[in-house]
Formats: sequence, C-alpha cells, structure tokens
Amino acid sequence: MEMPSDARSRKRSASHMALSFPIIFLLSANLGSQELQDLEEQIPTLTYDINEAEVVLGKVTRKERALFELRKHKIATEEVDPSDRSAPSSPSQSQSRKRAKVVTPALTSSDLDSDTASDGEVQRRLIGPASVVPTVKVVKLAWFTESVKAGEVLPLDDYLVYEGRKVSNTPVKTAQSPPAEKAAEVIKRALADASRQPTRSPRPGSSRGARGETYTSHPVRPALVRQTTSEHEIDAQLPPVPSYLHTTYSCQRPTPVHPPNEAFIEELTKIRTARTLIGDKIGVRAYSSAIATIAAYPYTFQTAQVRFTEVARLPGCGNKIASLFQEFKDTGQIREAREDESDPKLAVLKLFHDIWGVAETTARDFYNRGWRDLDDIVEYGWETLTRVQQIGVKYYDEFKVRIPRAEVEAIASIILDHANRVREGFEMVIVGGYRRGKATSGDVDVVLSHRDESATQDLVGRLVVLLERAGYITHTLSLSTANSDRGQVPVAWKGDDRKNKAGVGFDTLDKALVVWQDPRRKTGDTAAQDPNPHRRVDIIISPWKTAGCAVLGWTSGMTFQRDLRRYCKREKMLKFDSSGIRSRRDGSWVDFESGPDGSPAPDMLTAERRVFAGLGLEWRPPEERCTG
Repeated sequence: MEMPSDARSRKRSASHMALSFPIIFLLSANLGSQELQDLEEQIPTLTYDINEAEVVLGKVTRKERALFELRKHKIATEEVDPSDRSAPSSPSQSQSRKRAKVVTPALTSSDLDSDTASDGEVQRRLIGPASVVPTVKVVKLAWFTESVKAGEVLPLDDYLVYEGRKVSNTPVKTAQSPPAEKAAEVIKRALADASRQPTRSPRPGSSRGARGETYTSHPVRPALVRQTTSEHEIDAQLPPVPSYLHTTYSCQRPTPVHPPNEAFIEELTKIRTARTLIGDKIGVRAYSSAIATIAAYPYTFQTAQVRFTEVARLPGCGNKIASLFQEFKDTGQIREAREDESDPKLAVLKLFHDIWGVAETTARDFYNRGWRDLDDIVEYGWETLTRVQQIGVKYYDEFKVRIPRAEVEAIASIILDHANRVREGFEMVIVGGYRRGKATSGDVDVVLSHRDESATQDLVGRLVVLLERAGYITHTLSLSTANSDRGQVPVAWKGDDRKNKAGVGFDTLDKALVVWQDPRRKTGDTAAQDPNPHRRVDIIISPWKTAGCAVLGWTSGMTFQRDLRRYCKREKMLKFDSSGIRSRRDGSWVDFESGPDGSPAPDMLTAERRVFAGLGLEWRPPEERCTG
C-alpha cells in the first residue's frame, strides 16, 4: 500500500535531520534571498563562521570563482595537489608524501582564537597529528541537495570545485621539532596560551558585513569550559526543556514581555542591532532566533558550572550563544556588545537608522557620503532626501520620545470617534507593542474594521482628511488604498516570483502612516512641562472577513511574524500576511475566520482566535508574543 504523502514528507524530514553532514558554510553568491533562507533552514550543521567550516557550499562551478569567494572572506590557501588526495600505493609512500608536502606552522594564540572553540578542540589542535594542515573544500551546491535526495551523505569527490590548505599569516618556523611532550603538559600549555589576550581584529564596521561580503568578526574569546565528572551529574538535574521549545517556530511558544533571562537578551539585542547596521542579514536572523528561544525559556539560567550545557541545548542557540552567556555571567557583560556601543562608525549608523524612513542600507549610504550627524544631512543632502526622510529628520528627537499607554489609548479613541463620524459601527483594536503589554510604545498602531464591508471601502482617505481638518494629523507619510482599489477582494497567491507584485509584501490592506499632534494641548510657555511632541501613528483598515489576520499580524513581535509565515509555508502550504491567508497550491483565499455555517466572526478578537485554530496553532495571548 502506498504511504500517504504527509507520512512520506515526515519520513524524508526525519531522514534529512539524521544525515551526518560536516560543518557547512553557505555562500550567498548567485542565490536569491528566498533560496538562501530555504537552504539555511535545511542545513542541520550550518555555521556562520567560515573559519570553522569543513565544507564551503555554494553555486560555484569554477576554481577561479571559488578562490575569489575565499579571498572575500579573508581565507588564504594554497591548492592541494590532486595527487595528494589519491590513495597511496603503500604506507611508506603515504608517509613520504606527507613529509614532502606538508609543513606544520608554529601554534600561536591566534590559532586558538575561535568563537566556538571548546577545550576538546583546543586539545585536538595541539596534540593531534603534527603533520596535518587544515584544508578548506569548496563544493557544488548539488552535493548537498543530491545527498538529501539520496538519503545519505554522498562522497565529495564528484562535487569538489577546489581544495586548498589554509595558509597562516604567521611566518612558518622550519626548525626541527622539539622532543615530544606528555599530553598533560601539552594541554596545560595550551590552556595557558588560550587565556592570553588576542591580537585585535579589524572592527566589523571597517568592512562590509553582508553575507557574501568581507566581514571580520569580533575577536571575542569565549572562556574555556572546565567540567568535572560531578558536574556531569549536575547536568542531569537541569530543568527539563519545555515541550514547546522543541520547535523552531516561535509562533508555537509563549514568550512573555519580561522573560527570566531579560538582561542577557538585552546584550544579545545590542549585538543584533550592530549586525543590522552593517548589513549582516544572516547574523540578524541567527541572533533573532536565539533571542526568541531564550525569551521563551521559563527558567533563569543557572550560575554554576552547568550553564554552558543549559544554554547550548536550546534550539537556535548552540555553543556560540552558550559561550556568550558564559562570558556574560562571568563578567556581567559581553565584550562584543560593549565594543559595538563604543564604535564611532556604528554610533553614526545607528543615528541615521533611527531616522524614520531610513533603512540600514540608506544609513550606510549616508555614512559613505561623509555625513556624520543630522546637521551634515541638512547642510549637504537635504534636497536628496525623500519627503518622508525630511520629516523623519525634522522630528527626529520627538519621534524618539516613547508614548505612554494612556496617550496611546487617547489617540486611538480620537481615531475611532472620527471613523464613526464617517459611519457608525466601526470597531477598533489597538495593536503593536501596546497590545503585547509594553509600558510605552514607539508609535501607535490601530486596526479599524466594520461588519458592513461597504463601510471600509475607501474609508482611509476620508478618515485622514477628517483628522487633518481637526488638526490632529500634521503630515501624511504614506497612504495606501490597494485594498479598496481592487474592491476589497482577497488577493490570490501568485507564487514566489517577486515580479508578481499582487499579494507580495507586508500586506495589501488600506493604511495611512501619519504624523500626529494633539491640537488641544498647549505648548508655548509650558513647553518644558508639556512638550506635546509629534507622534507616529499607523491607521490600518481591514474588511471584517480578514480582520483576524490583520489583528494577528500587526500585534505580534517581528520574529513571531517571521516564524508564523515560515510555519504556514512549510507546514501548511499557505501564504500568510495581515491581509489574509492564501493557498500555495491553487492561490485561493482560505477563510478561517467565518463560523462553520459561514457566518462572520462576532468580533475581531474572536476572528483572531479562529485564525490560530485554523492554522493548527495553540492560542497565544498578545502578552506571550514578545519575541522581539
């Protein structure tokens, strides 16, 4: 009898995870963003540090291209003679070839400087075969995909593009080796060397950080983990990993506003911000996943010798994040985060990135033009800015002022009141950080809907005009009527081809992104006590039939939203965004919000709950979606 398709899929997935791949670094060259993300999620042994990879994988077919990619990542090599890889005719010939071809460089402290090096790795480097020089193998992407298809790790030979020995920048000493030492003495000396301060590497801000571009990581040396037999017994006493943390989808986990390990998460967030500013999208995604996992862990990490194991066992963390926690616990901080904060280039990039309407790529462009502060932008580049960016610069300081919950509620009440002046019966949900329980918000996000679909047709333009006349809206940054323009019909999914604009993007709802100031509050002489700053407000209009998706999408944290879309794609063959759910099989709209008899949801929050149920997800209240 034929196996059901979903069972075959689960079997293939389990087989894939069981394959023992070497440590792989994935090149982004010639890969689209979606293809790159898909491959990253499929590779179980993926590393983001090319220096620790055993295999460099990519869409590379020529040796010249392989050498170019290695040079971009500061990897110097000398090609391995193909005859060295062939099987020798006798052991004596093998020994002779090694003596003739291989030179062992002297070990220095920099040889031990690795983000992920453990005690065992340090020992292996020092007491392993002295004649072995590390090699790097650049392999065609087909090796991985065909290995997965075959259900076994295929030999590299048929897919090997280039193999080279890593060349150290340290001059190689050719003097005769000293007499052999005892293993204990070698290990003792290795640990002493590893504790010395490393030579500083160039700051990441000094080179491009995007995947596939030159990027030098921080020279942060994780503290060595020493573990005794008794400590292994303590490991068994660790609190169990909750069942919901065995998934990589943060949309399946409760994530509170203030998790037990909040201080450590704040340090990781600083590192992620730096990765964002330098354009390291892969690093941003990796740190986002780790932060979301740690935020969902319900216990405070223990402070004793078990801390390394406790962190490393969590999905999306591993030894890298565990070593950072060890450093944080030992010193109260993470050096990489401190260096990022004190880096003058990153400080300027963050200043520019905090301008509303300026993304990280634009921030780097401003920096490359020689601008170093807001005055430079105004003096030398004002005419080159978009109108939105000009407003962002003008109200920079005011937009940075956080909005208290009471003020969020007051603004939302005014918006709802004016919507009901257009037509009675509108309902509203305040979304964003406010709904997730934050004490203050960076902006105000509201979703408006009406049970009569004709009421939401073209509402956004009329509502903005009404609020402008009342003096509440001072500037309209963006006004979208995409949903009304197509008659509020849900957009069919047209595939992953980015040329198909319909249905592509964050959502296709009607929305207005505006600048708000309450005209009833006086400034003048009382400006110091009541500054009445301008606020950023987003007004989203949703038809009743998809209001649950709008509320869900605009409420949840960024990583929650990312993983929800990933979950829908991989587990349900659906396309989710705030304007609705579509099938990836036939492109049709999927209605989870109506009742069994087709009746509409009684309210917007019930509609949101029905979306969770329809997707097979356990309901998570907004306060448990704080993934960051």
